[in-house]
Amino acid sequence: MKFIDWLDERLAIRQLMKVMLLEYYVPKNINFLWSFGVLIMLVLIILIVSGIFLLMYYKPDANLAFDSVNKTIMMDVEFGWLFRHVHAVGASIMFLVLFIHMGRGIYYGSFKPPRELVWLTGYFLFILMAATAFTGYLLPWGQMSYWAAQTITTLFEKIPVIGPDLVIWIRGNYIVADATLTRFFALHVVFLPLLLIFVTVVHLYAVRIVGSNNEDGIEIPKEEKKKKGIPFWPVFMSKEFFVMSVFLIFFFWLVFYKFDFAMDPINFTPANYLQTPPHIYPEWYFLAFYEVLRGFFFSQNLGLIAFVLSMLLPMFLPWIDKSPIKSGNHRPLFKIAFWIFVLDFIFLTVLGKLPPTGLYGWLGFVGSLVFFAFFIALPIISRIERKELERGGNKQ
Repeated sequence: MKFIDWLDERLAIRQLMKVMLLEYYVPKNINFLWSFGVLIMLVLIILIVSGIFLLMYYKPDANLAFDSVNKTIMMDVEFGWLFRHVHAVGASIMFLVLFIHMGRGIYYGSFKPPRELVWLTGYFLFILMAATAFTGYLLPWGQMSYWAAQTITTLFEKIPVIGPDLVIWIRGNYIVADATLTRFFALHVVFLPLLLIFVTVVHLYAVRIVGSNNEDGIEIPKEEKKKKGIPFWPVFMSKEFFVMSVFLIFFFWLVFYKFDFAMDPINFTPANYLQTPPHIYPEWYFLAFYEVLRGFFFSQNLGLIAFVLSMLLPMFLPWIDKSPIKSGNHRPLFKIAFWIFVLDFIFLTVLGKLPPTGLYGWLGFVGSLVFFAFFIALPIISRIERKELERGGNKQ
């Protein structure tokens, strides 16, 4: 093992292994939801590998992009259809896993001290993944992806003073065109993946330093972690391998039999800037935020502000929810508010694919108000819980 010794002297790999694997203890009182962090890593690897394969045959040119995906990759390249299905399904499943992972973090208070940086880096990863998905959605150069990009980039026009010029700078043209495709391609395959990998490393390091949260939200002292926890490697990872195996069965069932949920039929029509689809909508994982944008149908400016707030408010949860109680298991009022928020998010997602007319428009407005009501209620719930704790302490 001279080579390992040589590396250890220069990179301290043994110490790194101790911090990241061997001497990292996971609390015993956790459930299967804590495995979704590893599933995110697994899906990210699948997306990178499948993306590299697709990159070999894709043409980032407005005249060639559609055929390079739908003819060359899907018909001419052996198993090209498989890699495209894997990449498309992987993108959708990534957000499903991310939503569950963040939902678990919110419910069990994994954003509270000392885990503020864990939450911030994790939420920044979500924003980066959303940007990666948005730029990648344009690349097939289909009708829906083209008009979704046209609609979303138009939102930047509402920014005071610099808005109109910013839109032209982002597109590289007055409309979404070849220059836009080239820019989105560069962002999707180079800049954003590198940033994702870097922030992922920082996120994992932050988790290792402060340790994982648990169902009760009670911190385990460092000296007791060996007694009250289990080693991440190999004990906890053996359970993770089982979860990953079950997940991969589900994932490849989607890839082979239900891939159409991740590939809009309208997107199999080449992009045409002269023909607008009757109803424009993004991929399902953006629909809730898109519906918040449309929900304030009586004011485009209010809708844009609401959209930006809906994307950024969760980032500030460590400062919005100041309750001394961490876990939702011990917070009755918070538990009610949380599940109303989850149901509302699903409700907004369903509405996002429906035309914003008549009753649907007003339902979107009500759903948007409920979305923001959750964040408004958190400081109030925190104050009530703090007073109840003080009252209980005084009684003792």
